[in-house]
Amino acid sequence: MKVNVISRSTDEYTKERSQDLQRVFRNFDPNIRTQEKAVEYVRACNAAKLEKIFARPFVGAMDGHIDSISCMAKNPNHLTKIFSGSMDGDIRLWDIASRRTVCQFPGHQGAVQGLAVSTDGRVLVSCGTDSTVRLWGVPVSTLLEEDVSSDKSAVPLETYVWKNAFRAVDHQWNFDRFATGGAGVDIWKHNRSAPEQSFEWGTDTVVSIKFNPGQPDILATSASDRSIAIYDLRMGKPAAKFIMRTRTNSISWNPMEPINFTAANEDSNCYSFDSRKLNEAKCVHKDHVSAVMDIDYSPTGREFVTGSYDRTVRIFQYNGGHSREIYHTKRMQRVFCVKFSCDASYVISGSDDTNLRLWKAKASEQLGVLLPREQKKHEYNEAVKNRYKHLPEVKRIVRHRHLPKPVYKAAATLREMTESRRKKHEKRKAHSAPGSIIEEPLRKRKIIKVE
Repeated sequence: MKVNVISRSTDEYTKERSQDLQRVFRNFDPNIRTQEKAVEYVRACNAAKLEKIFARPFVGAMDGHIDSISCMAKNPNHLTKIFSGSMDGDIRLWDIASRRTVCQFPGHQGAVQGLAVSTDGRVLVSCGTDSTVRLWGVPVSTLLEEDVSSDKSAVPLETYVWKNAFRAVDHQWNFDRFATGGAGVDIWKHNRSAPEQSFEWGTDTVVSIKFNPGQPDILATSASDRSIAIYDLRMGKPAAKFIMRTRTNSISWNPMEPINFTAANEDSNCYSFDSRKLNEAKCVHKDHVSAVMDIDYSPTGREFVTGSYDRTVRIFQYNGGHSREIYHTKRMQRVFCVKFSCDASYVISGSDDTNLRLWKAKASEQLGVLLPREQKKHEYNEAVKNRYKHLPEVKRIVRHRHLPKPVYKAAATLREMTESRRKKHEKRKAHSAPGSIIEEPLRKRKIIKVE
């Protein structure tokens, strides 16, 4: 005769310390847990709601400028340092952790239009409407203001005076060259007072310029004649150019896929292009209701941030047609420049109201050190939300955003105008001879000519 008995070792369920968690034994047989999917769905809804409850994206403002902030630059060598330039010629180095000015760089007599930092983080290049390019020594990374505000950091290393005002500057990756945009595109070296190369392609003023992070000899520019051009320094001449229907205010290369770049356009959209195929956009990113003034990619290459004239900051997926996040405050005015932090955790925006603002890249992210249990809980919530994101209730909660009233009304007006144009086009097509009206997608419609 056999007798089955339950045998347990006291070591398995006895707590070693009073603070230890009681171990729970679970049977994961799906036949026993018939309500598993229903329970997970409720957890997904709750996780989406909790994300909204804990969404506090605004971290703080950095006040100190006395005029509109026109440009910013990240220091690739120092995670917590960022440079900003304003319309009154003031340049400041900020410490993001303490949110205060570390050093000032006086000298420009007009608006500072462009800032760029060398790859080693030692040289800051600035340009402005006073037709000068200035090279500054970046102070040592320290939080003590009295240590870094030395005479060397406050006086420019070099000052180059040129014939025209400048609108943009960018530094070449891993080399000592930088490019400026104004009446044309000029390539400079640190130790030369005149450009070593100059490019012109029948353009008006060049308003933005960006070097490719993967191929340092390639740079993209946008001009006020609505053109976007790509130059190759090895060839010594322009490589490609196309003209859009509206002007492009800023360009940013994808750091993980350097053949792709995204253009922030005056028509309130952003357009992603493959530099090998410029006759159509890869993706059109919509949601802004006014001109997009600046754009910057995350170091991960999976998303980018935009700042707009409609006083909002939006974060887009690199292949998403609509923004995943919108940031705004009552006091924030027109946003002229935005940057992702070097660790992709924060977004910095500079606006017309003289303030830099620090935002979390993920609105509901918990700051500080997380315990392992907290980290696992966050990962589980993300997993169940991702599993049930296609269901209407979860999708509705995740997508919902509070918009400022002017933005909400402007978006409704834009939708009405778009729908009206669509109906007009359909009626014209219905009353025309078959094949006489060619329908082009938006990705091609915005491009007038490729040269």
